[in-house]
Amino acid sequence: MNYPDWLKPYILGAASGAALAMVVGFTWGGWVTGSDARQMSKTMSHDNVIAALVPVCLAKASGDLDRKAKLDTIRDASRYQQREALMEAGWATMPGTEIPNRDLAQACVKALEEDLS
Repeated sequence: MNYPDWLKPYILGAASGAALAMVVGFTWGGWVTGSDARQMSKTMSHDNVIAALVPVCLAKASGDLDRKAKLDTIRDASRYQQREALMEAGWATMPGTEIPNRDLAQACVKALEEDLS
């Protein structure tokens, strides 16, 4: 099929414009692929759930009769072992579960930093 000569610059311009728009959109425009959007929403929802559960962890810590001893144990642990010590204290185990949540324990340690100092 033969195209008129005047059509060629328009086709090249449209193709170049589309390529430029995609490059600009994905690098500076904030465009993302569907899989990236799913991953970002998954990460954001996980972070929000952990943030919502931190007050539960703090309430369990403040209501614990052995709070002083457990805080001393967490305080005496190295910075890298504090999460494990908090998990052993049982404060990162949510009602209805049997296994403590590691991410919640880390967030709870950060929230308890004033008490640990």
